[in-house]
Amino acid sequence: MSEEGDAAPQRRSARSEPAAGQASGGRIAAAARAALGLRLRPEQKQAVERVVAGRDTLCVMPTGSGKSAIYQVAATLVPGATLVVSPLIALQRDQVESLEESEAGEAAAVNSLQTGSARGAALRGLRAGRIEFLFVSPEQLANEDVLARLRRAQPSLLVVDEAHCISQWGHDFRPDYLQLGKVAQRLGRPTILALTATASPRVREDVIRHLGMREPHVLVQGFDRPNIWLGATSHPDEAHKLDALLAYVKQADKPGIVYVGTRRLTTTVRDALEGAGVSPIAYHAGMSAAEREWAHGAFMPSREAVMVATNAFGMGIDKPDVRFVVHYTPSDSLDSYYQEIGRAGRDGGVAQALLLYRRQDLALHRFFAGAGRLTAADVERVLDALAAGEPPARRKALAGLTGLSQLKVTRAVHALAELGAVELTAVGRATLRERPAERGETARDALALLARRRDAESARLELLHAYAETSTCRRAMLLRYFGEDAPDRCGFCDSCDSGRSERVAARLAVAVVPGPRVRATARQTAAAARAARSPRQRPATAAAFAPGTWAEHRAFGRGMVVGRDGDHVEI
Repeated sequence: MSEEGDAAPQRRSARSEPAAGQASGGRIAAAARAALGLRLRPEQKQAVERVVAGRDTLCVMPTGSGKSAIYQVAATLVPGATLVVSPLIALQRDQVESLEESEAGEAAAVNSLQTGSARGAALRGLRAGRIEFLFVSPEQLANEDVLARLRRAQPSLLVVDEAHCISQWGHDFRPDYLQLGKVAQRLGRPTILALTATASPRVREDVIRHLGMREPHVLVQGFDRPNIWLGATSHPDEAHKLDALLAYVKQADKPGIVYVGTRRLTTTVRDALEGAGVSPIAYHAGMSAAEREWAHGAFMPSREAVMVATNAFGMGIDKPDVRFVVHYTPSDSLDSYYQEIGRAGRDGGVAQALLLYRRQDLALHRFFAGAGRLTAADVERVLDALAAGEPPARRKALAGLTGLSQLKVTRAVHALAELGAVELTAVGRATLRERPAERGETARDALALLARRRDAESARLELLHAYAETSTCRRAMLLRYFGEDAPDRCGFCDSCDSGRSERVAARLAVAVVPGPRVRATARQTAAAARAARSPRQRPATAAAFAPGTWAEHRAFGRGMVVGRDGDHVEI
C-alpha cells in the first residue's frame, strides 16, 4: 500500500487539544508511575509541565539524571506521536528496548541498518497511530521521502537528544544537526524538547538559535558530580605517561574506561595493558559493526572490564558502576571532558577521573582543527558551482563539481549559509540566494567567519590546558566554566588533597588569545571594554562579566570570560 493510502492518524495533534497543556502535578506523577514505574524528581516534573503546556524546553542535566523520562512521560500526556532525533544507532536501539519494557507506548527506529521494508513499516505505524515514539538519526531527515512521510504523521513533539551536537562551539559537532530547525518547520512546528548532559552558556545559546526555539524554558540542573574525584598528572614523555597509566589501571577499582586520541593508540594501549596483566577491550570507529557490537556487549555486564577507546565510545551508555575514567589523551575541550568523565560513578558510588597529560598532546587536536582549511579560491569555486549547477545541490555533488573534499565543501557551505549567501533546505541541500556582486568579498567574509571559529577552538584547547595545569581546585574551575557558583575548595580533587588550592589564588583560565595568562580586575577590564566601545554605548560594569561572555583587555586583547573571583575577572 502506498503512503497516501495509509489510514489517517488515530491521534490528534497536541495543538488541537488545549486541555493537554493543563496537566496537573498529580496527573504528571500518576503518568510517570503508570508508564515507567518511577517517581519524578522536581526538575524532571518541571520540564514535563513545560513540554505538556506546549513550550519549547532545553534541559541541561547530568548523565544519569533521567532526561529520557521527561519526554517519555510527556508523550503519554500529549496527543500525537513523538519524534526523537538521536545521533547513534546504538542509542536508538537501547531506547527502543527500554520502552518495550515500559507502558509508555510502542517504539520503533528508522536508521541505515534497517531494510527498506522495515523502515516503511515503522513510518506507516507512526502515521496510523500505532507507534508513539519514532527514533531517527539526523542523517535520515536528509531524505526527502522520509521527511515527507513524517510530516504526514503530524508529530506533536520533536525531541533532540545530545543537543550539544548542533553547536559549532561545542564538542561532537555534527553538521546535519544544523538543519533541525528547518525540519521542525517542515513537520508543522511541533513543540521542541532539547536534551544534553553538558552545555556551556555559549553552547546553550547556539542550540536555541539553530533549533529556532521560541521563548524556551531553559532548565540547567547542577553540573557537580561530587562523587567523582578529579585529578591530573603531567609527564615528560610518552613512555613515562604509559608507565603511569599501567600502574594506575592495575591497582584501580574496576570497571573503567581509558580514552585515547587515535585508533592507533587504541591498539598500543590495549596491548600494553594486556602485557601488564589486565584484560582490556578495544573500541574505535574503524572497527566493523560486528566488532563494535561485541566490544559493547562484553563491557556492559562486566564488573572487571577495562575499555580502551576513542571518543566514539560512550555516548548514551547506561552502565552505572564505572569506577574510573582515565584520559590518556586529553579531550578537545572542557565540554567534552566533562561529558566523558560523567560516565563514571552513575550509581552514586565513589569514582575517579584522571587526566594524563603532556604538553605535546595539544598538537593532535590542533592538527584535527586545521584539517579541511579553506582558501578564498576554494570558497569561490563553491559559489561558482552553486551558480552553475541545478539547485538545490547536495554536498556530494558540490564536491564533484569543485574537486574539493566533502569536509571542505561542508565548511564552505555552512559558512556561506551563516552569512546569508546560501539557503540550506531541511534535507541539507544548498541553494545560492543570489549571485554575489563581489564573490571575492563574500569568500573573504566566509574565511573570516571560519577563522573566528578556529580561534574559538583554540580557546577551548587553552582552557583544557589550563585545567590540566591549574593549581586551584579543579572542580571549582569546571563548575565556573559552566556558569555555576562554586567554593574555592571542593576537598575531593588532587589540588585540594595536596593543599595547593588553599595556597594559590583562584585562577580559573588562561587568555584565549595568544599571549601570557591574564588576571585583570573587573575595573581594569571594564575600562578596556569602554575604550573599545562607542562613547554612546553604556559603559560595562563588573556585573556584566558573566561566564561565556566576551571582554576586551587593554594589554592582552579580547577573550572569553570563564569565571570571577571577587573583583577579578578571568578571561
